[in-house]
Amino acid sequence: MFGEHHLELVRLALVMVGDLATAEDAVQDAFERLHRRRHGLRDEGDGLLRYARSAVLNRCRSLHRRAVVARKHAPALAGPAAAGPDTAAQAAERDVLIAALRSLPRRQREVLVLRYYADLDVGEVAQILRIGPSTVRSAAARGLARVARVLEEGVPQ
Repeated sequence: MFGEHHLELVRLALVMVGDLATAEDAVQDAFERLHRRRHGLRDEGDGLLRYARSAVLNRCRSLHRRAVVARKHAPALAGPAAAGPDTAAQAAERDVLIAALRSLPRRQREVLVLRYYADLDVGEVAQILRIGPSTVRSAAARGLARVARVLEEGVPQ
């Protein structure tokens, strides 16, 4: 399972936390929990993968909560982020999209990332987040509408 799904789960976490090292840590924690509980889990089709996705999302939520507290108590860091191989225009577009996603409420952000980035269907998203399919659809619709508004304005709210 690790070999098949590690990269997918790291990408999922990366979209949620925005930092590769933190994303890898979140996935590692999820696999550790999966290993510790392997005897109590039943492997019903993609049951273990759903558990791993849920564990990754839970760890990302925890990291977000910690980051909020850390930002309250840490001085602002100076200096721009290092430029990558992207062109300036691509980096700016990506930054605007990420800012738009981060401006969403947690549930809408999770639904959009699972639905469109991880390419899961409504039922799978509902199982992972432990919500109803209609809640997934409404959260996705609201989230997409808000992202569209933010992208039209060019600045997150």
